[in-house]
Amino acid sequence: MKSHRNVNPGSVARAERGLYEAILCLRTDDECRRFFTDLCTPAELEAMIDRWSVVAHLNDGLPYRRIHELTGVSVTTIGRVARFLIDGNGGYRMALERMDGARQ
Repeated sequence: MKSHRNVNPGSVARAERGLYEAILCLRTDDECRRFFTDLCTPAELEAMIDRWSVVAHLNDGLPYRRIHELTGVSVTTIGRVARFLIDGNGGYRMALERMDGARQ
């Protein structure tokens, strides 16, 4: 994350909360696609999509090389995602569980 020189930390926290509130207001896949396409550069969006595309495969216990073959995502990125899936803040796991619950 870039440093916010000469910016009040409270302003940064408010902006961050505002971003999350905006995301929570989105209702459809199309609304999300439009919002994130406006918000992110193509490279940023591709990086997020790549990370998310390997989460379920990691959760299913597939080897990194097989995930790479299936997704084209680098083994390095797969390893980073795996570390966060295990030792992160629980965001990947929470999303997986909620998506799984919504499908049942």
